[in-house]
Amino acid sequence: MMESLYFKSLAFVPPPRSIDPKSLTLKARALRSHSIVMALKAVHVSDVPTLDQIPDATTVALSSASRFHKESMWKSKPEKLLVIGHRGKGMNALASPNPRLREVKENTLRSFNDAARFPIDFVEFDVQVTKDGCPIIFHDDLILTEEDGKISEKLVTDLSLEEFLSYGTQKDSSKVGKPLLRRNTDGKTHDWNVQADAPFCTLQEVFQGVDPRVGFNVELKFNDNIVYIDDELTHTLQVILKVIYEFANERPIIFSSFQPDAARLIRKLQNDYPVFFLTNGGQHIYKDPKRNSLDEAIKLCLACGLQGIVSESRAIFRNPAAIARIKESNLALLTYGRLNNVPEAVYMQHLMGVNGVIVDLVQEITKAVSGFSLPNLEGNEDAVQVKVDEALRPKFSQHELSFLLRLIPELVQH
Repeated sequence: MMESLYFKSLAFVPPPRSIDPKSLTLKARALRSHSIVMALKAVHVSDVPTLDQIPDATTVALSSASRFHKESMWKSKPEKLLVIGHRGKGMNALASPNPRLREVKENTLRSFNDAARFPIDFVEFDVQVTKDGCPIIFHDDLILTEEDGKISEKLVTDLSLEEFLSYGTQKDSSKVGKPLLRRNTDGKTHDWNVQADAPFCTLQEVFQGVDPRVGFNVELKFNDNIVYIDDELTHTLQVILKVIYEFANERPIIFSSFQPDAARLIRKLQNDYPVFFLTNGGQHIYKDPKRNSLDEAIKLCLACGLQGIVSESRAIFRNPAAIARIKESNLALLTYGRLNNVPEAVYMQHLMGVNGVIVDLVQEITKAVSGFSLPNLEGNEDAVQVKVDEALRPKFSQHELSFLLRLIPELVQH
C-alpha cells in the first residue's frame, strides 16, 4: 500500500459572532443541518491516530447541559444526542493500560450510581437469569474463579442466585467471596481487580438502588453458542418482565438484544417499552444471517415491529449510507464500541444522524456532548441574545480532521 493516501477533507463552518434576533432560529437550524462542507486536502496516514486508541484528554470544547428528564423520551427530541453509560460507568478492560477502564466494577450499583452523577440519559446493563429464576446483572457467559490452583469456570445461567452472589466482593464485609477472574477475548485470564470494587447485584436491586432519574437500557443477554427454542426464551423473558413491571415505575426503559428471537419475543410479550436489535453490522460473521449486516438488522426490525437498532460504531462509519435507510424505515439508531470513547467520533455520529451513543468514558463524553447542540430557542423571545458560538462546538485541528477522515470511507450526502 502506498505510504500516503489522499482523502476528502471537511471544513467546518464557524459560527457567526452575532445574530439578528429575527433569524436566530433559522440560523441555528442551518448550522445544525449544514455543519460541514467539502474541500480537497492531502492527509498522511501516519498522522491518523489508531482507531481503538482512547485519548488521554478530550479535545472538544465543553459546556453544561441540562439533565435528561423522564418526560423527554428518546424519540421526542431527535436533535439531542443521548448518552448511555456502558455497564454503568464503563466496562472493565483489565488488560488495558488506561486506568479509566478499571475505575469501578462494571454492572454494579456502584457503577450505575457513579455514572448517574453525570448528565447521562441511560445506563446499559446485561441481564441473565439464574437456574433458580432470578434475573441478575452480569455480562459474560462464564464466571471464573481459582480453586486449588486451577481455574474453574461455570455458565452463569447454571448457577443459583446464592452461588452467583458468592463470587467477588461481598455485601457483608465479614464474608470473603470467591476470587474472581476474567478471560479476555485473546484467551488470557486476569484477576478481576479494579480501583473501586463492588458486589454483584440483581435486577430488582438495580431498580430499587439506582437514581430514578436515569433510564435503563436492558440488554437481554443470551449465549451465542446455545440454540434456544421459543418456549425457553419466552420463559426467561417473562421472568425478567415480572421484575420490571413490579419495580420500573416511571423509569424510561429500552430493551435490546443480539439474539434475534429474543428481540422478536420481547416485542411480542409487551408493548410498553421500545425494543432495539443489537448488531455489530458485519464486523464479525455469525451463523444466523440476521446478525451479519445493518440491512439484515433493518429487515428484522421491520418484520418484528422493533423500534430501533444498536450498531457497533465502526459499522456505521464504514457504511454511512445505512443511516439513511434506517431513518427511512422510521427506526432509531444507537451505537456502541470503543470509538464512542473518542469525542470527535461521537460528534461526527451526531452530525450523521445517530440518536445516541453507548460509552465507557462517561465523564468525558457527557461533557463533550453538552456542547454539540444549540439551545432550542424557538418561541423563546427572552433567549434572542444567546450567541451561536456560546454553544461551544468542537473546533477541529488538521490532525483531528485527519482522524475523522480515517474513520469515514465516504461522506454522507443529505
